[in-house]
Amino acid sequence: MSEKLKVLFVCVHNSARSQMAEAFLNKYGGDSFEVESAGLEPGNLNPLVVEAMKEAGIDISQNKTKSVFDFYKLGKQYDYVITVCDESQSGSCPVFPGLGQKLHWGFSDPSGFIGTNEEKLSKTKEVRDKIETVIKDWIKTLKL
Repeated sequence: MSEKLKVLFVCVHNSARSQMAEAFLNKYGGDSFEVESAGLEPGNLNPLVVEAMKEAGIDISQNKTKSVFDFYKLGKQYDYVITVCDESQSGSCPVFPGLGQKLHWGFSDPSGFIGTNEEKLSKTKEVRDKIETVIKDWIKTLKL
């Protein structure tokens, strides 16, 4: 087995999109990837994201939010650094220095959804499903 590809998913708070992306890449490509996620300003895990992921069969309830600066200070290097902020936040979407290939996949931020709990959960599931699809498609393009 060759060395695993190192992937970092980055967002603003590491509370939703980057956590989902990390979980799905671990699920579908765990044998080929070493995956982490981090944020510019780590917050708290979004409970609607935890619920949406549980419905997809993945428990992220024990995940912690992590700081991209901590990873940088540790000298971590990645083959791919993938930002998952939406376009309205792209100005505040963190940049991780290093030689890794940088990709941007824009997804709506579940923390910004408005409406009833059910409406926000429904929108969160839509984002979850989009992230899952992008992850599966990306793995196929890498031909590992």
